[in-house]
Amino acid sequence: MARPLLGGGWRTARVGPPPLAVPTGVDPALDGHANPSARRVDKLERMFDHRGVVSSSRAGDLDPDVDPSVDVGVGLGVARMPRRSDADRAAVLADLRAELAAKPTAAAAGRAVPTLPTLPAFADLLPGQGLRRGASYAIEKSTMLTLALAAGPSRAGSWCGVVGMPGLGAEAAAGLGIDLTRFVLVPSPGRQWLSAVAALIDVLDVVVVRPPTRAYDAEIRRLAARVRERGAVLLVQDGDWAGSELRLAIRSSTWHGLGAGHGHLAAREVTVEATGRGAGGRRRTSRLWLPDRDGGVRPAAVASPTLASPASGSGDDDVRRRLERVS
Repeated sequence: MARPLLGGGWRTARVGPPPLAVPTGVDPALDGHANPSARRVDKLERMFDHRGVVSSSRAGDLDPDVDPSVDVGVGLGVARMPRRSDADRAAVLADLRAELAAKPTAAAAGRAVPTLPTLPAFADLLPGQGLRRGASYAIEKSTMLTLALAAGPSRAGSWCGVVGMPGLGAEAAAGLGIDLTRFVLVPSPGRQWLSAVAALIDVLDVVVVRPPTRAYDAEIRRLAARVRERGAVLLVQDGDWAGSELRLAIRSSTWHGLGAGHGHLAAREVTVEATGRGAGGRRRTSRLWLPDRDGGVRPAAVASPTLASPASGSGDDDVRRRLERVS
Protein backbone atom coordinates (compact mmCIF):
# COMPACT_ATOMS: atom_id res chain seq x y z
CA MET A 1 0.00 0.00 0.00
CA ALA A 2 1.11 3.66 -0.45
CA ARG A 3 2.09 5.76 2.59
CA PRO A 4 2.83 9.57 2.76
CA LEU A 5 6.44 10.59 3.49
CA LEU A 6 7.55 13.43 5.73
CA GLY A 7 8.39 16.37 3.53
CA GLY A 8 5.96 15.24 0.87
CA GLY A 9 5.83 12.40 -1.59
CA TRP A 10 4.61 8.86 -1.46
CA ARG A 11 6.26 5.46 -1.21
CA THR A 12 4.98 1.90 -1.68
CA ALA A 13 5.20 -0.50 1.26
CA ARG A 14 4.71 -4.34 1.08
CA VAL A 15 1.94 -5.70 3.32
CA GLY A 16 2.26 -9.28 4.61
CA PRO A 17 5.18 -11.56 5.44
CA PRO A 18 8.38 -11.00 3.50
CA PRO A 19 9.21 -13.55 0.77
CA LEU A 20 11.14 -16.56 1.88
CA ALA A 21 14.67 -16.71 0.68
CA VAL A 22 15.65 -19.64 -1.50
CA PRO A 23 18.88 -21.26 -0.32
CA THR A 24 21.84 -20.85 -2.59
CA GLY A 25 22.10 -23.66 -5.13
CA VAL A 26 18.37 -24.62 -5.03
CA ASP A 27 16.42 -24.37 -8.26
CA PRO A 28 13.32 -22.19 -7.61
CA ALA A 29 11.31 -24.52 -9.84
CA LEU A 30 11.89 -27.31 -7.31
CA ASP A 31 11.22 -25.20 -4.24
CA GLY A 32 7.93 -26.03 -2.54
CA HIS A 33 7.20 -22.38 -1.58
CA ALA A 34 7.86 -20.97 -5.01
CA ASN A 35 6.25 -23.77 -6.99
CA PRO A 36 2.97 -25.42 -5.73
CA SER A 37 3.47 -28.42 -8.02
CA ALA A 38 6.70 -29.19 -6.21
CA ARG A 39 4.71 -29.51 -2.99
CA ARG A 40 2.42 -32.05 -4.65
CA VAL A 41 5.39 -34.07 -5.92
CA ASP A 42 6.91 -33.99 -2.45
CA LYS A 43 3.65 -35.29 -0.95
CA LEU A 44 3.48 -38.08 -3.52
CA GLU A 45 7.04 -39.12 -2.73
CA ARG A 46 6.32 -39.26 0.99
CA MET A 47 3.10 -41.18 0.31
CA PHE A 48 4.89 -43.91 -1.64
CA ASP A 49 7.66 -44.04 0.96
CA HIS A 50 5.05 -44.89 3.60
CA ARG A 51 3.04 -47.24 1.31
CA GLY A 52 -0.70 -47.47 1.97
CA VAL A 53 -1.73 -45.65 -1.22
CA VAL A 54 -5.52 -45.71 -1.53
CA SER A 55 -8.11 -43.58 -3.22
CA SER A 56 -9.38 -40.60 -1.24
CA SER A 57 -12.90 -42.08 -1.30
CA ARG A 58 -11.67 -45.11 0.65
CA ALA A 59 -9.16 -43.41 2.92
CA GLY A 60 -11.72 -42.30 5.49
CA ASP A 61 -13.19 -45.80 5.63
CA LEU A 62 -9.83 -47.33 6.46
CA ASP A 63 -8.68 -44.77 9.01
CA PRO A 64 -10.94 -42.10 10.52
CA ASP A 65 -7.87 -39.93 11.21
CA VAL A 66 -7.02 -39.70 7.53
CA ASP A 67 -8.23 -36.58 5.78
CA PRO A 68 -9.59 -37.70 2.38
CA SER A 69 -9.34 -34.14 1.08
CA VAL A 70 -5.54 -34.10 1.15
CA ASP A 71 -4.47 -32.38 -2.06
CA VAL A 72 -1.70 -34.41 -3.66
CA GLY A 73 -2.51 -33.43 -7.20
CA VAL A 74 -4.16 -36.72 -8.27
CA GLY A 75 -6.97 -37.08 -5.74
CA LEU A 76 -5.24 -39.65 -3.54
CA GLY A 77 -5.05 -39.87 0.21
CA VAL A 78 -2.58 -41.61 2.49
CA ALA A 79 -3.62 -44.42 4.79
CA ARG A 80 -2.03 -47.49 6.19
CA MET A 81 -3.93 -50.60 5.06
CA PRO A 82 -5.08 -52.79 7.93
CA ARG A 83 -3.48 -56.22 7.93
CA ARG A 84 -6.03 -59.01 7.51
CA SER A 85 -5.82 -62.15 9.58
CA ASP A 86 -5.67 -65.59 7.98
CA ALA A 87 -9.27 -66.22 9.04
CA ASP A 88 -10.43 -63.00 7.37
CA ARG A 89 -8.64 -63.89 4.12
CA ALA A 90 -10.14 -67.38 4.16
CA ALA A 91 -13.62 -65.91 4.67
CA VAL A 92 -13.18 -63.48 1.77
CA LEU A 93 -12.00 -66.30 -0.53
CA ALA A 94 -14.96 -68.44 0.47
CA ASP A 95 -17.37 -65.59 -0.30
CA LEU A 96 -15.78 -65.03 -3.72
CA ARG A 97 -15.94 -68.73 -4.59
CA ALA A 98 -19.60 -68.87 -3.57
CA GLU A 99 -20.35 -65.80 -5.69
CA LEU A 100 -18.64 -67.31 -8.73
CA ALA A 101 -20.42 -70.63 -8.25
CA ALA A 102 -23.77 -68.84 -8.08
CA LYS A 103 -23.26 -67.16 -11.44
CA PRO A 104 -24.97 -69.20 -14.17
CA THR A 105 -22.94 -70.49 -17.07
CA ALA A 106 -24.12 -70.06 -20.65
CA ALA A 107 -25.56 -73.56 -20.70
CA ALA A 108 -27.27 -73.22 -17.31
CA ALA A 109 -28.76 -69.87 -18.31
CA GLY A 110 -30.32 -71.43 -21.37
CA ARG A 111 -28.05 -69.62 -23.81
CA ALA A 112 -26.74 -71.66 -26.72
CA VAL A 113 -23.01 -72.36 -26.56
CA PRO A 114 -21.51 -71.50 -29.98
CA THR A 115 -20.48 -74.68 -31.79
CA LEU A 116 -19.29 -75.78 -35.20
CA PRO A 117 -21.41 -78.46 -36.89
CA THR A 118 -20.05 -81.99 -37.21
CA LEU A 119 -21.05 -85.04 -39.19
CA PRO A 120 -24.31 -86.61 -37.92
CA ALA A 121 -22.39 -89.74 -36.91
CA PHE A 122 -20.79 -87.81 -34.00
CA ALA A 123 -24.06 -86.41 -32.61
CA ASP A 124 -24.13 -88.86 -29.68
CA LEU A 125 -20.48 -88.33 -28.77
CA LEU A 126 -20.23 -84.54 -28.58
CA PRO A 127 -22.12 -82.40 -26.02
CA GLY A 128 -24.26 -79.97 -27.98
CA GLN A 129 -23.82 -82.20 -31.05
CA GLY A 130 -20.95 -80.05 -32.29
CA LEU A 131 -17.41 -78.83 -31.67
CA ARG A 132 -17.50 -76.02 -29.13
CA ARG A 133 -15.77 -72.84 -30.23
CA GLY A 134 -12.82 -71.99 -28.02
CA ALA A 135 -12.22 -75.62 -26.99
CA SER A 136 -9.48 -78.18 -27.60
CA TYR A 137 -10.05 -81.88 -28.32
CA ALA A 138 -7.55 -84.73 -28.01
CA ILE A 139 -7.76 -87.72 -30.38
CA GLU A 140 -5.78 -90.91 -29.72
CA LYS A 141 -3.89 -92.61 -32.56
CA SER A 142 -6.35 -92.23 -35.41
CA THR A 143 -5.80 -89.86 -38.31
CA MET A 144 -9.08 -90.96 -39.89
CA LEU A 145 -11.07 -90.11 -36.75
CA THR A 146 -9.32 -86.72 -36.51
CA LEU A 147 -10.08 -85.80 -40.11
CA ALA A 148 -13.65 -87.03 -39.78
CA LEU A 149 -14.17 -84.59 -36.88
CA ALA A 150 -12.88 -81.74 -39.06
CA ALA A 151 -14.99 -82.80 -42.05
CA GLY A 152 -18.26 -81.49 -40.61
CA PRO A 153 -17.10 -77.86 -40.16
CA SER A 154 -15.32 -78.01 -43.53
CA ARG A 155 -18.52 -79.09 -45.31
CA ALA A 156 -20.37 -76.26 -43.57
CA GLY A 157 -17.97 -73.68 -44.99
CA SER A 158 -15.26 -73.34 -42.33
CA TRP A 159 -11.58 -73.05 -43.16
CA CYS A 160 -9.45 -75.88 -41.75
CA GLY A 161 -5.70 -76.32 -41.31
CA VAL A 162 -3.42 -79.25 -40.54
CA VAL A 163 0.02 -78.95 -38.92
CA GLY A 164 2.63 -81.69 -38.55
CA MET A 165 1.26 -84.42 -40.86
CA PRO A 166 3.72 -84.79 -43.77
CA GLY A 167 2.18 -88.10 -44.86
CA LEU A 168 -1.39 -86.80 -45.07
CA GLY A 169 -3.11 -87.75 -48.33
CA ALA A 170 -5.23 -84.95 -49.75
CA GLU A 171 -7.40 -87.46 -51.61
CA ALA A 172 -8.16 -89.35 -48.40
CA ALA A 173 -9.05 -86.09 -46.65
CA ALA A 174 -11.36 -85.11 -49.49
CA GLY A 175 -12.99 -88.56 -49.37
CA LEU A 176 -13.98 -87.97 -45.72
CA GLY A 177 -15.54 -84.61 -46.58
CA ILE A 178 -12.71 -82.06 -46.24
CA ASP A 179 -13.12 -79.22 -48.74
CA LEU A 180 -9.64 -78.76 -50.22
CA THR A 181 -10.52 -75.27 -51.50
CA ARG A 182 -10.63 -74.12 -47.85
CA PHE A 183 -7.77 -76.21 -46.53
CA VAL A 184 -4.26 -75.21 -45.34
CA LEU A 185 -1.48 -77.79 -44.84
CA VAL A 186 1.76 -77.15 -42.94
CA PRO A 187 3.34 -80.61 -43.26
CA SER A 188 6.70 -80.23 -41.48
CA PRO A 189 6.96 -77.15 -39.22
CA GLY A 190 9.80 -78.64 -37.16
CA ARG A 191 10.45 -76.98 -33.81
CA GLN A 192 8.30 -74.01 -34.85
CA TRP A 193 5.10 -76.06 -34.77
CA LEU A 194 3.62 -74.07 -31.87
CA SER A 195 4.13 -70.81 -33.77
CA ALA A 196 2.53 -72.34 -36.87
CA VAL A 197 -0.49 -73.51 -34.88
CA ALA A 198 -0.87 -70.11 -33.21
CA ALA A 199 -0.74 -68.34 -36.57
CA LEU A 200 -3.44 -70.60 -38.05
CA ILE A 201 -5.66 -70.20 -34.98
CA ASP A 202 -5.76 -66.47 -35.69
CA VAL A 203 -7.32 -66.96 -39.14
CA LEU A 204 -8.96 -70.42 -39.33
CA ASP A 205 -11.95 -72.02 -37.62
CA VAL A 206 -10.47 -75.51 -37.15
CA VAL A 207 -6.80 -76.38 -36.67
CA VAL A 208 -5.54 -79.99 -36.54
CA VAL A 209 -2.08 -80.68 -35.14
CA ARG A 210 0.05 -83.73 -34.51
CA PRO A 211 2.73 -82.38 -32.14
CA PRO A 212 6.21 -83.53 -33.22
CA THR A 213 7.53 -82.77 -29.73
CA ARG A 214 5.98 -82.60 -26.28
CA ALA A 215 4.68 -79.16 -25.29
CA TYR A 216 5.20 -77.68 -21.83
CA ASP A 217 2.14 -76.97 -19.70
CA ALA A 218 2.75 -73.21 -19.93
CA GLU A 219 2.80 -73.43 -23.75
CA ILE A 220 -0.43 -75.43 -23.75
CA ARG A 221 -2.10 -72.84 -21.51
CA ARG A 222 -1.02 -69.96 -23.76
CA LEU A 223 -2.28 -71.76 -26.85
CA ALA A 224 -5.57 -72.64 -25.11
CA ALA A 225 -6.06 -68.97 -24.21
CA ARG A 226 -5.51 -68.03 -27.85
CA VAL A 227 -8.05 -70.63 -28.98
CA ARG A 228 -10.64 -69.22 -26.55
CA GLU A 229 -9.93 -65.64 -27.59
CA ARG A 230 -10.29 -66.38 -31.31
CA GLY A 231 -13.22 -68.79 -30.95
CA ALA A 232 -11.42 -71.50 -32.92
CA VAL A 233 -11.38 -75.28 -32.43
CA LEU A 234 -8.12 -77.17 -31.86
CA LEU A 235 -7.91 -80.92 -32.63
CA VAL A 236 -4.75 -82.50 -31.18
CA GLN A 237 -3.80 -85.99 -32.34
CA ASP A 238 -1.52 -88.33 -30.39
CA GLY A 239 -0.71 -85.65 -27.82
CA ASP A 240 -1.07 -85.49 -24.05
CA TRP A 241 -3.02 -82.22 -24.13
CA ALA A 242 -3.95 -80.86 -20.72
CA GLY A 243 -7.27 -79.07 -20.43
CA SER A 244 -8.88 -80.62 -23.50
CA GLU A 245 -12.68 -80.53 -23.64
CA LEU A 246 -12.92 -84.18 -24.74
CA ARG A 247 -10.61 -87.08 -25.39
CA LEU A 248 -11.76 -89.41 -28.16
CA ALA A 249 -10.33 -92.84 -28.90
CA ILE A 250 -11.16 -95.93 -30.95
CA ARG A 251 -11.58 -98.81 -28.50
CA SER A 252 -12.39 -101.61 -30.97
CA SER A 253 -12.16 -102.03 -34.73
CA THR A 254 -13.38 -104.63 -37.21
CA TRP A 255 -12.68 -104.59 -40.93
CA HIS A 256 -15.25 -106.01 -43.34
CA GLY A 257 -14.80 -107.32 -46.85
CA LEU A 258 -12.15 -110.01 -46.49
CA GLY A 259 -13.16 -113.63 -46.64
CA ALA A 260 -11.06 -116.71 -45.98
CA GLY A 261 -8.02 -115.54 -47.89
CA HIS A 262 -9.86 -113.58 -50.58
CA GLY A 263 -11.90 -110.39 -51.08
CA HIS A 264 -11.24 -106.67 -50.64
CA LEU A 265 -11.43 -104.38 -47.64
CA ALA A 266 -14.73 -102.53 -47.93
CA ALA A 267 -15.57 -100.90 -44.57
CA ARG A 268 -14.53 -100.73 -40.94
CA GLU A 269 -16.77 -100.80 -37.91
CA VAL A 270 -15.37 -99.09 -34.82
CA THR A 271 -16.36 -98.25 -31.27
CA VAL A 272 -15.45 -94.66 -30.38
CA GLU A 273 -15.24 -93.56 -26.75
CA ALA A 274 -15.38 -89.94 -25.59
CA THR A 275 -14.47 -88.81 -22.07
CA GLY A 276 -13.98 -85.29 -20.82
CA ARG A 277 -14.75 -82.67 -18.24
CA GLY A 278 -17.60 -80.27 -17.51
CA ALA A 279 -20.68 -80.97 -19.59
CA GLY A 280 -18.81 -83.73 -21.37
CA GLY A 281 -17.61 -85.42 -18.20
CA ARG A 282 -19.63 -88.59 -18.54
CA ARG A 283 -18.30 -91.41 -20.68
CA ARG A 284 -19.97 -91.78 -24.08
CA THR A 285 -19.54 -94.55 -26.66
CA SER A 286 -20.83 -94.93 -30.18
CA ARG A 287 -20.53 -97.53 -32.97
CA LEU A 288 -19.54 -96.02 -36.32
CA TRP A 289 -18.66 -97.05 -39.84
CA LEU A 290 -15.26 -95.39 -40.28
CA PRO A 291 -15.17 -95.59 -43.21
CA ASP A 292 -18.24 -97.16 -44.74
CA ARG A 293 -18.20 -98.76 -48.19
CA ASP A 294 -18.50 -95.33 -49.86
CA GLY A 295 -15.61 -93.88 -47.86
CA GLY A 296 -17.84 -91.80 -45.58
CA VAL A 297 -18.73 -91.86 -41.90
CA ARG A 298 -22.08 -92.98 -40.53
CA PRO A 299 -23.53 -94.57 -37.40
CA ALA A 300 -23.20 -98.34 -37.32
CA ALA A 301 -26.93 -98.55 -36.52
CA VAL A 302 -27.46 -97.48 -40.14
CA ALA A 303 -27.06 -100.58 -42.24
CA SER A 304 -24.03 -100.37 -44.50
CA PRO A 305 -24.27 -101.79 -48.03
CA THR A 306 -24.06 -105.56 -48.22
CA LEU A 307 -20.66 -106.68 -47.04
CA ALA A 308 -18.88 -109.96 -46.73
CA SER A 309 -18.39 -111.40 -43.28
CA PRO A 310 -15.78 -109.77 -41.08
CA ALA A 311 -12.24 -110.73 -41.97
CA SER A 312 -11.19 -113.98 -40.40
CA GLY A 313 -8.33 -116.43 -40.61
CA SER A 314 -4.77 -116.18 -39.39
CA GLY A 315 -3.46 -114.37 -42.47
CA ASP A 316 -6.41 -111.99 -42.59
CA ASP A 317 -6.13 -111.26 -38.88
CA ASP A 318 -2.56 -110.13 -39.45
CA VAL A 319 -3.70 -107.86 -42.27
CA ARG A 320 -6.40 -106.37 -40.08
CA ARG A 321 -3.98 -105.66 -37.24
CA ARG A 322 -1.59 -103.92 -39.62
CA LEU A 323 -4.42 -101.83 -41.06
CA GLU A 324 -5.63 -100.80 -37.61
CA ARG A 325 -2.17 -99.58 -36.70
CA VAL A 326 -2.00 -97.21 -39.70
CA SER A 327 -5.58 -95.96 -39.47
